Amino acid sequence: MTPQAAVERAYRECEAITRREAKNFAYGIRLLRPPERRALSAVYALARRIDDIGDGDEPPERKLEALAEVREQLEAVDGAVEQVADGAARDPVLVAVADARSRYDLPMDAFGALLDGCEMDVVGTTYPTIDHLVVYCRRVAGSIGRLSLAVFGEAHEPEANGLADDLGVALQLTNILRDVKEDGRRGRVYLPAADAAACGCPPDLSDDRALGRLVAFECTRAEEWFARGLALLPMLDRRSQACVGAMAGIYHRLLRRIARDPMAVTRERVSVPSSEKLWVAMSCLVAANASGPLARAEGIS
Repeated sequence: MTPQAAVERAYRECEAITRREAKNFAYGIRLLRPPERRALSAVYALARRIDDIGDGDEPPERKLEALAEVREQLEAVDGAVEQVADGAARDPVLVAVADARSRYDLPMDAFGALLDGCEMDVVGTTYPTIDHLVVYCRRVAGSIGRLSLAVFGEAHEPEANGLADDLGVALQLTNILRDVKEDGRRGRVYLPAADAAACGCPPDLSDDRALGRLVAFECTRAEEWFARGLALLPMLDRRSQACVGAMAGIYHRLLRRIARDPMAVTRERVSVPSSEKLWVAMSCLVAANASGPLARAEGIS
């Protein structure tokens, strides 16, 4: 197999992973041009691998070993594309990431930050205050924003990386609120202890009524992060605006569903219907091709 054929196969594998596993990310990524779509699929596939290690059933010490192995692989990723020529590369995800890096100058330290965040999950880090939680959110979600900016071509905008981090915090806070009961069953508590105490909620979040008050409070906080992060959109080209707008819009709708009924997260997993996700994505694409700020599109706000 030629190096180029191996790279093409690697990207196809990453796109298949994205279609199969991404519940919200895929709706935005579909709106990009093919080269950028393939690069972000490679980013997602590797991020998914890291996340799966952290969420897997292995004991903590084995998870940490597996994460360390990924770090070592990333250090050698520069040579992955060349290794295809002699058949040495057997990992299509790493081959695709290496190619995407060569084309878009991906900030590989962002993958390192993601690994740091996953390690926090593995060792059972808890969060006394919102400032501690924001560090985690920037590592596991802001890192993906910074990688995406490199693909979009806006990585060197003075304010763009900070705004991508802010939007990542908004998305991750929304994830945390949606999964609060599921995470609790796995022994993970992300919501800040200081906020829980202020809402009369026990540290283990075992009082559903008090948890509802805490969730309502954190929804307001997440809205503030969305307001800051969405300022990123005018810095992006129209296709990239549509991509980010669709992903942010889907999560923003999820947050507002939770805010309307904070107790819902104690009863079930709150979600946005697929038909509504598709509508948000198409609304953002139409808005991106029209005049006026995309942030005003109905799908986002």
